[in-house]
Amino acid sequence: MPQLPLPQPLLLRRLATAMVVTQSGIVVTGGAVRLTGSGLGCSTWPECTPGSYTPTPSQPEAPIHAWIEFGNRLLTFVLLLTALVLFAAIIRFKARNLRFLGALQILGIFAQGILGGITVLTGLNPATVAGHFLLSIVIIASALSLRQRAHGITPSATRLMPLTVLLGRILLALTLLVIVVGTVVTGSGPHAGDSTAARFNLDSKTISWIHADLVIALLGTTIALLVATKLGESPATNIFWGRKVRIFFVVIMAQGAIGYIQYFTGLPEAIVAAHIAGAVLVWLSAWNLAITGNLAAGKKGSA
Repeated sequence: MPQLPLPQPLLLRRLATAMVVTQSGIVVTGGAVRLTGSGLGCSTWPECTPGSYTPTPSQPEAPIHAWIEFGNRLLTFVLLLTALVLFAAIIRFKARNLRFLGALQILGIFAQGILGGITVLTGLNPATVAGHFLLSIVIIASALSLRQRAHGITPSATRLMPLTVLLGRILLALTLLVIVVGTVVTGSGPHAGDSTAARFNLDSKTISWIHADLVIALLGTTIALLVATKLGESPATNIFWGRKVRIFFVVIMAQGAIGYIQYFTGLPEAIVAAHIAGAVLVWLSAWNLAITGNLAAGKKGSA
């Protein structure tokens, strides 16, 4: 049995976890900005309104929308502070294996800030809104990878069966595709973030059903992965891998149910917000599964 890496100091582990939470949380607050119609509450960038970095009583946008958008911008600084403190801790504790992922958090936040500015300056163009969300899931994935390493979490030395690895990779690809198509659904629907924002010139009903079909395919793949794990893997593998697959199944089932409810109830804001939060949880669960599966497949060991 190879020696597993030791966890990093407690402070570093907590900061790594905080990075995952804050990176995920700002996606949800960004969704709240859109759902309240506050996407252009600050009409320009980096200023909120021409001549001022903060909302002013004289600006034409409604004060509530201006302060909601401005508040979300302020959260970016909380996110950046967390990333900077985390990177300082990585340097302080000489955690060389975390340096790249730590630096990636800082660079990703700056990239998101610039893309967010472009999104505002283009009047919430649905393509830039989608890109803003998709960049977030890349950053979230790197944050989760960092957290895993900081906690010394590695899979067992047991090698996964080729069929299990294949199904796991298909699951990850389908999850990503579901999220990408989900951004197209959003860009075709009513919650644009502002009444003047453009929409994709697509039939929202058709795109929604394509999205639903992909979710069904993802559920089928998850069930196949559960069966392959149960029948083809050792009991030890089922402990660390099977549990993650079951968690993903529960999360995707809940997210699918929320999706159907929001569709058939006319997309109420509260349900849409829950769906945005669910999308983040689905991605976290899928990426956690992918990290474990890829690492396990690369290990040499006996079943």
